[in-house]
Amino acid sequence: MLSRPAFLVLAAALVLLPARGDDLQDRYGSVDIRPGKSSIFIGTVTLTMPPFVRKNGVFTSTYSATVFPYFFFDETGTITIDVPDEMLRRVARGERIGFAGLGTSDEGDNRRVEGSAEPIDSTTGRITVRVYVSKRLSLAFNTSYRLKPNGTQ
Repeated sequence: MLSRPAFLVLAAALVLLPARGDDLQDRYGSVDIRPGKSSIFIGTVTLTMPPFVRKNGVFTSTYSATVFPYFFFDETGTITIDVPDEMLRRVARGERIGFAGLGTSDEGDNRRVEGSAEPIDSTTGRITVRVYVSKRLSLAFNTSYRLKPNGTQ
């Protein structure tokens, strides 16, 4: 049995230790996703996203979709992807995950987003992002990702 002073020291240490989720937020607070390209009928769509930032289990970024040669279909907006702590722990262990999210164009059109991430190691891997442009039509972008700590370039 612990003496009263030892118990107080142990209790204070437990209160002051960062929560496991905070550690994940520090280690995996942002993610870089390389631009991806998808083929369409006699053209291509390139999806470019600056680094995603994670807050409350959600990665958020903006996006730019460039449609070649149909530039008048180009689109920009925001994208969110739900990745709770447990999913990040699975990635850190090298396990493949599936995810879902939402893209919203600057004009207000919502785009369902789904995909999967397959780790190569604890911070890098391959990712497939599928963006639904209608109920039945989707574009798949295969590219790579790199998880980074908060505040790094």
